[in-house]
Amino acid sequence: MISNLFSKLKDGLTKTRKLLSTDIRDLLKGARIDEELLNRLEEILITADIGVQESVRIIEDLKTDYKKGKLTDSSQIINYLKQELKKSLVNQNDYNQICLAPSGPTVILVVGVNGSGKTTSIAKLAYLFKQNKKSVLLSASDTFRAAAIEQLTIWAERLGIDIIKHQADSDPGAVAFDAAEAAIARKSDVLIVDTAGRLHTKTNLMKELSKIRNVLSNKIPNAPHETLLVIDATTGQNAIMQAKLFNGTIPLSGLFLAKLDGTAKGGIIVAIKNQLNLPVKFIGIGEKLEDIEEFDANKFVEALFEE
Repeated sequence: MISNLFSKLKDGLTKTRKLLSTDIRDLLKGARIDEELLNRLEEILITADIGVQESVRIIEDLKTDYKKGKLTDSSQIINYLKQELKKSLVNQNDYNQICLAPSGPTVILVVGVNGSGKTTSIAKLAYLFKQNKKSVLLSASDTFRAAAIEQLTIWAERLGIDIIKHQADSDPGAVAFDAAEAAIARKSDVLIVDTAGRLHTKTNLMKELSKIRNVLSNKIPNAPHETLLVIDATTGQNAIMQAKLFNGTIPLSGLFLAKLDGTAKGGIIVAIKNQLNLPVKFIGIGEKLEDIEEFDANKFVEALFEE
């Protein structure tokens, strides 16, 4: 089972893996460690969207360790890079796993811009909880678009779970209120609240997120227990700006990085971690419901460099 899960992760990261594993291995074949090699290595790391700052740091540390004799030839560089990336992603103060409420429903507020893959990511989360024998309720608080309500309803029907919804253009806070009441009454384990795919530049719409958050916290203690920002991994460095803007409006607890299978820029996880110190809690590595992984830094890095 573990082998199958790792294989699925490896396949989902194929594009980034080609860049970081295949291209770097080709570069290192029979090569000696010199300035030209290190410059090319740095370029590859930056191209994978690991970030300029972190890429420069890794290469500078590599140079230092080479001069100290800790590295003797290029065949050791892959393992060196793996360890450095793991160090960048692992922090014992992080809490990468989902925060579950000690009693009552766990409320997960999901935010993100249009086209980020938010609705599909919500469905994947619901599927994951259902696989873990949790009862799930959905709140269609994205009332800005009728299509959003319809899409979430279709996912709810496919998953065999309940959904609370109102008409399009209704008050999203009212939907969240009704959903919170329903989650309490039905003794749901998890309530996942969708929100409109707000343009992060629209201040009034961002304020609406705060309103929904307040409604939830008034109905359920400490809700939302998680506020997850869904980010499209294919947007690369733009994802960092999105996270900064959302986090400035409503405190984020973590990220759901979607569409990792569609990009060679999977290194964005490292850049996000180093610039924002926000844990990536889930990754989407395919179009199917089961193509979701709880983020594990060690497993992620190993999959990136698997041949």
